[in-house]
Parts: sequence; C-alpha cells; structure tokens
Amino acid sequence: MGKVSLVAKILIIEDDPKLAAHLEKMNQKYEHETNVIENFDEVMEQFHEFSPDLVLLDINLPSFDGFYWCRQIRKFSTCPIIFISARTGEMDQVMALENGGDDYITKPFHSEVVLAKINSQLRRAYGEYAVSNKERIVEKNGLRLYLERLELHFANEKVSLTKKEADILEILLTRYPRVAGREVLLEKLWDDETFVDENTLNVNMTRTRNKLKEIGIENAIETVRGVGYRLQLTW
Repeated sequence: MGKVSLVAKILIIEDDPKLAAHLEKMNQKYEHETNVIENFDEVMEQFHEFSPDLVLLDINLPSFDGFYWCRQIRKFSTCPIIFISARTGEMDQVMALENGGDDYITKPFHSEVVLAKINSQLRRAYGEYAVSNKERIVEKNGLRLYLERLELHFANEKVSLTKKEADILEILLTRYPRVAGREVLLEKLWDDETFVDENTLNVNMTRTRNKLKEIGIENAIETVRGVGYRLQLTW
C-alpha cells in the first residue's frame, strides 16, 4: 500500500441509493474495492462475507441505527469506521466515537475530504503509520485466530490452542477457499526439535477439529483426498 492512496476493501452502509452510488463511484475511481449494503437485515452477514478494511457508516438506517451497527462490528473487528451523517449535533459526533467510530463527516460533504479521511485511516491502520507491534489476527466470518495469544474466538466462545494447532488454522484461514496441500502444512509444522510426519499431521488435524467443536463449529475442515485440507464456512 502506497503513501498517497492505499487500495482497500470498503463497505458502504448507507440507505440513500444516490449517495451510496456516489460514494461507491468515488472510491472505485481510486481502485478501492467497494460493497454497498442493500439488505439492512443482514448487515453483519454481509460484513463477514466481505471482510472490509474500512466501513463508511450512516446513522439513520432502517431497523437499527448506525450506532448499533458500529457496536456489532466492534465485537469482531478493529477496522476503521467513518460515520457519514446529516446530523450535525455535537452529541451525535460524541456518540459515534464512543460507540467505536474513528471519524465523523457531516453531509453534505466534499469528495476530496472524504477520500483524504479514508486514506488517513487506512494509513493509520495498515500503512506507514500503523503500529509495528500490532497483534496479528486472522479473521473469517467472525472466527478470529489470535496468533500471539494462541487463542481462537467465535461469538462469545474462546479456546486455547497449541502452536501447531494455530499454525494449521492460520494456513487454512489464509488460503480459503483454496486447498492447503499436505506438503505446505508439513513444512509449516516442522521445527528443529520435532520430527513431523504424516501421522503427526493427522493427529494435529484431529486436535484442531476438536478445538473448533469446543466453540460450536463442526465439519469446518474438509479432507481433500490425495491433496490436503480445505476450510468450509459451516458457521
């Protein structure tokens, strides 16, 4: 990601079709990948499916307001959230930040200002200003693997992992929906002190499946005969 414009996945949660289309076109001009929420009853489902790097969020929305959705997103992600709203009151801006927002833009807005704030948040979260010791987290559909903690979190459940279990899950999550070859997994599990063979891989794969079951996820690791393993989003 460069200094001027970091290419990112941006989720737009805005119920005004014209404004949503304008935000989408504006971001696509700078090569950002965008996704506009259309079904406001499935905001979190679409959030998990798209896994955005940044969210543009209105306050006045059908069913639940932007403050609610911001809180829901914060249960699973630390990605930057920028509120874009016609509300100009100080308390609205305070509530936006207190509910997990990172910035607040009032309507009507200048496109250049929105883009500048987007790029600023992306640089802070992922680019040149990002904290170098930021915790490494791999996330897919609300399933979060904390690599430094050796923990796996899903909804309100969590389970501790061994280093090898975490290594297996890291490969499966990052390669999804591709197959992770047995050779790739064996190489990842190898270290200077432990000899790793096919049986060791099978044992650790069984243990990993059991750890997933402990947090309510079953049949998520598919065996691809003669090739390796593949993650299935069964949750």
